[in-house]
Amino acid sequence: MNILKSIGVILLAFIVNALLSVLTDFLLERIGVLPNPEKGLFETWAILLCLSYRGIYGVLAGFIIARYAPSKPMLHALILGVIGVAITLLSVSNPEFAQQSKLWFGYTLAAMTIPCLWLGVKIQESWSKGTA
Repeated sequence: MNILKSIGVILLAFIVNALLSVLTDFLLERIGVLPNPEKGLFETWAILLCLSYRGIYGVLAGFIIARYAPSKPMLHALILGVIGVAITLLSVSNPEFAQQSKLWFGYTLAAMTIPCLWLGVKIQESWSKGTA
């Protein structure tokens, strides 16, 4: 039964991270902060903004994993991190990605995935030690 809970926790963190990222992208595009997706994301300030909130959502995903994982939350975070890095690198390897954004955006997103998850786990662990 723990394997199902582990899979569920990883899926939950993945879905929360993905939904928050997509919804934030959509809202920032709708209000005119980010450019229309057809124009692509090439301005450095806009890429840094996207990396910032996606980093925060990655920390939140790590926090969720640490809170709900049946055991070894860092292993769960690492599993999600490897999945996230793989998906990101597969996206960057698509030639159409270069037409939508600068390549360093995808590579930076991949590079910060595991550290953000790690930080989220560490924050939750420190908070839970403080309340125990």
